[in-house]
Formats: sequence, C-alpha cells, structure tokens
Amino acid sequence: MPHTPVERNAAELKTTGLKATLPRLKILEVFQDSSQRHLSAEEVYRALLARDADIGLATVYRVLSQFEQAGLLLRSQFDNDRAVYELNEGEHHDHLVCLHCGKVEEFHDPVIEGLQHRVAQARGFALRAHSLALYGLCDAPACQAQAESGRGALGLR
Repeated sequence: MPHTPVERNAAELKTTGLKATLPRLKILEVFQDSSQRHLSAEEVYRALLARDADIGLATVYRVLSQFEQAGLLLRSQFDNDRAVYELNEGEHHDHLVCLHCGKVEEFHDPVIEGLQHRVAQARGFALRAHSLALYGLCDAPACQAQAESGRGALGLR
C-alpha cells in the first residue's frame, strides 16, 4: 500500500498503464499542488521551472497529452484557443469564463443538466457527453470596469 504522495502517484500512473517517470510524477504534482484548477502547458512549465525541475516544454506537452489519453486530465479549449487541463476527478461540471482576465470557474447545475438532456432527446439524440462554457465578466474590479465601459475581450456589447 503506497504511503507517500509520490508512491500514491506512481501507483496511480501504473493503473493507467503509464510508467512512473520523473517528468510524469512532477507534472502530476503540479496539478495536485496548484491553487488554480485549470492550467495551460505553459503554466505547468513555469511551475516546474519554479520548482527547479529540469523538464522541457516539449516534454510537458507530451505528458499532458498522455495524461489526457489515460483519463488523468481533462482538456478544455475556451475562446482564447488556449488549451487548459484539469485533474479528472470524475464529476461532470460546466465552466464560467471571464472574457477579460481569463478566470475559469466551475459549476454544476441540475436544472441546466436536465434541460440539456431534454433538448437532445427532443431532437432525437441520445446524449453521451457535453461541454458548456458560459462567457462573461467576473467580479474582479478590472473586469467590472470593462463591463461598465461596455467592452469585453471579444468586444461584446
């Protein structure tokens, strides 16, 4: 039975069919330790540099792809065309995305979930998966200033 976080991560990697290499362990730690749930490859790379981990950006991209294929991470691509990753904790959720600062907040609403299923059924679809992102301006002062001026990052009014 693994006792340390590194041993638990190594065991988790092995259950997905991945070898527990140093880059994989370090990248998994970045996601587990981060206060931010959604991280881009560049943000993971910067976090590794801050930890003095000698792992290149190409390796980060490769490992993120492997983690996504293994089901350890979920990948989202919001309107800014930048892919972000989050740990797959098995719970479905949707996203609110700030058009000014890029903040991403997760939410789950049973009413919205039910409505999405009813819409699919009414059109003859058996829903298997879905993704919902709502775009707006968050409550940060700089973002609210954008709201008051009538502009968002996409110039929406």
